[in-house]
Amino acid sequence: MQKGDRFIPNRSLMDIDRAHGLLTNRTAPFNATSSFNEAYRQKLIENLTLDSQGRPFKIMVFRGSPKSSQKPIRFVDELRQEVASIFDKDCKQTPYRCIPKGEKRVLDAPKLRNDYYANIMSWGKNNILAVALGPELYLWNSEDQRVHKLLQVPGGNDWPTSVTWSEDARTLAVGYMCSSLQLWDVESSKLIRNLEGHSGRIASTAWNGRILTSGSRDKSIINHDVRAANNLASCIKRHADEVCGLKWSTVGNRLASGGNENLLYIWEASKMSSSKFLHRLSDHCAAVKALAWCPYQYNVLASGGGLSDGCIKIWNTQKGVCINSIETKAQICGLEWNRHHKEILSGHGYSIRENQNKLCLWKYPSMTKVGELGNHKSRIINLCQSPDGITVISAGADETLRFWDVFGPPTAGNLMVSDLQGLLSFRTSLLR
Repeated sequence: MQKGDRFIPNRSLMDIDRAHGLLTNRTAPFNATSSFNEAYRQKLIENLTLDSQGRPFKIMVFRGSPKSSQKPIRFVDELRQEVASIFDKDCKQTPYRCIPKGEKRVLDAPKLRNDYYANIMSWGKNNILAVALGPELYLWNSEDQRVHKLLQVPGGNDWPTSVTWSEDARTLAVGYMCSSLQLWDVESSKLIRNLEGHSGRIASTAWNGRILTSGSRDKSIINHDVRAANNLASCIKRHADEVCGLKWSTVGNRLASGGNENLLYIWEASKMSSSKFLHRLSDHCAAVKALAWCPYQYNVLASGGGLSDGCIKIWNTQKGVCINSIETKAQICGLEWNRHHKEILSGHGYSIRENQNKLCLWKYPSMTKVGELGNHKSRIINLCQSPDGITVISAGADETLRFWDVFGPPTAGNLMVSDLQGLLSFRTSLLR
């Protein structure tokens, strides 16, 4: 420009849409005290030095070209959304759950047997808890707290050693000390069927659709087709000692079996009739009772060893390799995955060092301890989870059932233990 010339702006160089957005932006101002991260600063620099087409701004430049043919865009609205996203990720505090110190409820459970190998609890989709107390089996309705005695075994030499609801919660499978296996219709309180095949205590049972799998002290695993006249679908004899743990995977294509000889087997459902296992895992050095399949990684299995082992091991069952192992220094009697958060809960029995009679919560996949709970005066025998995945019940040799809301949804605030919640929620009632 020469002296005396006037600068006449060219409307074709103006971004009218952007100017309108800047003038009408009603976004609430950011907190002046907040610290913005590098991603936000870089985004701000780019949008102050580049035009809407990504070209550097040139001040006081004449361009005689006709009006730009660019399509109008809500540039500032897009910028506002991007910045808000970055700001939220950087500045929002991560919500944590409040881990309760005390139980939500305590039920007195007289005659509950102190047997590490037994699996005497199951919580069905009908919201009814089935629990064996000595020779008797009770049903506790969690909605109205009513208690119903389903059965009592006559004599003093036999009692229920495994209890498992079917997937539709219409049938209850009950295994016994003296090798019997029964199916009960709970609604009518009637025995439906006796299933034959075992010659020793049945301490573990697991459903997979219409197939009921049972494990026994006679070292065998039997798949029962409960709809067929001849219930025996297949019989496997690979374990060298009692079968004390059984769990079908979430999708039903694999079975995990744990034995008192410290071995863990993985079976494919399609090949069980041939007794050919997928993997034979020998990393544990005590009985493998506690088994739990991950609800969000279908090939991942957690297993827990007995007193001489005390380890929780996480397995990739596709490859048959241990991907993590944590030493708890205590007997592991039960494992339950949290379906709402990536965590796993372990229930413990005897220990010579720590975690005795405790519940321990572990973060997955790092397996760092989140916290511990426990008021049992003797070892924990079993764990089971409510249908909604919020509450976990621990059955203890102190003849109590304790309800823990340990898997609750996230709440704002820091991870903490609530003394007041533990005090107010401590209620004891008689199961029978």
